[in-house]
Amino acid sequence: MASASESGNLAPPLSAVLLSAAAAVQAVDEGRSLTDALAETEPGLRPATQAVSFHAMRYMGWADTIANRLVPREPAPLAGALLRVSLALLKAPDQPGQVVPGMPVYAPHTVVDQAVTAAADSKRLAGFKGLINGSLRRFLREREAFAAELANDPVVRWNHPQWWIKTLRQAYPQQWQTLLQAANVPAPLTLRVNRRRASREQVVEAFTAAGLAVRETGAFGLVVLEPRPVTQLPGYAQGWWSVQDAGAQLAAPLLPLADGMRVLDACAAPGGKTAHMLEMAQLDLVALDNDARRLERVGQNLERLGLSGARLVTGDAANPRAWWDGKPFDAVLADVPCTASGIVRRHPDIRWLRRAPDVARTAALQARIADALWELVAPGGHLLYVTCSIFPAEGQAQAQAFAARHPDAEALPSPGQLLPVAVNATPESQHDGFFYALFAKRR
Repeated sequence: MASASESGNLAPPLSAVLLSAAAAVQAVDEGRSLTDALAETEPGLRPATQAVSFHAMRYMGWADTIANRLVPREPAPLAGALLRVSLALLKAPDQPGQVVPGMPVYAPHTVVDQAVTAAADSKRLAGFKGLINGSLRRFLREREAFAAELANDPVVRWNHPQWWIKTLRQAYPQQWQTLLQAANVPAPLTLRVNRRRASREQVVEAFTAAGLAVRETGAFGLVVLEPRPVTQLPGYAQGWWSVQDAGAQLAAPLLPLADGMRVLDACAAPGGKTAHMLEMAQLDLVALDNDARRLERVGQNLERLGLSGARLVTGDAANPRAWWDGKPFDAVLADVPCTASGIVRRHPDIRWLRRAPDVARTAALQARIADALWELVAPGGHLLYVTCSIFPAEGQAQAQAFAARHPDAEALPSPGQLLPVAVNATPESQHDGFFYALFAKRR
């Protein structure tokens, strides 16, 4: 059955979407993030390209394996990407009649026809038109045989790299399958109400008046049940809310913030946690990031939200001597770089961009940053260590090693490891994967 995206007069042709999505997938193959690739997509194609490319990333383990069976000798990179994107759209649900959230639905003959048209319309792919056509038609003829042949292949079943599957299986023997399943469930659109501009009740009322259903989550959050571009939602221009996952909304309240405190938000971009802290108290806050362009986005977000009190500083959190003024901080939020394994459902390309050695590499960087930032905390002050990872090497192991290195660090109650909740969960109970560890510096 065709989706609305096939029939609307204003919708781009599927062939153009497939070609655009193939270019985005090729960018991921080359090591670029899908977010960056989509930013370069023609505006009229971007929504449909995002939907198709996100779906392709969620089922890339399956599509890549099938493509390798169909064409053992890899064709040109863009041709290979087009084949895999098209195969992902031909994948049947795992269970008959299953509705996969966020999955673009097209009739098989439409996908094949439009993939061939996409190849024909591209000078780079015209020579691969026959290959694309023959491969897709062969798959449709032999799909049951492929399914039987690959039934026991873990990468095909779970659509994650083998090393990732092994890591989760070792770390979470009872939950690894649920975590892998959850990674392929698109995340809900979750907002955090800016209580300096609006109450949650006021925002709910505005959404209801606009015909949009929302549900409350946590102390500040709302889940939008029918997501749409955020700029089209009530209260965007007025700064009533920010987009922030429910798990991330726990960070700022964990720090004992009070008016007048000197606070550092290390690795601050894109600024969600910076804004949340400023919403909670009048602070002298330094928002630090080593990427000047991303730091600009922090400033833009704070301006939209009507929040002041932050100084934006470009610098390396692991090297405070280059930017620190020597005055200690009452609170430091160390949202350190990580593999981002906890936010794969929002960024499905992450699993294909990461490599097994990345875990140890990021863990080493996290330790350097945490040690450097601890020197900036005033006696009696606090440091909150945060990652959006579910790999223990970046979470619990890191917190234990930090405490062992710093006898003056007192571990305080904190959520610890939050695992993503998505499978069989209501929208308001869902969150991404995070790790939290709160430390106080003994006087």
